[in-house]
Amino acid sequence: MKLNKNGIFGIASFVLTLLGIALVLLGAIKYQDYAIGFCVVGTGFIAIGWAFNALKGRV
Repeated sequence: MKLNKNGIFGIASFVLTLLGIALVLLGAIKYQDYAIGFCVVGTGFIAIGWAFNALKGRV
């Protein structure tokens, strides 16, 4: 499997989105005392994954 720039951006956006969802869920379920911080950081990861997905066809 040959990875070009678009494939790398696609995989990176998928991984970042998964990490963001995991952080939001950790904040909501396990660490309720620090839920605000976990949710903010998780939302940031999701936003960066979204930006990578938007860059996928343009770089």
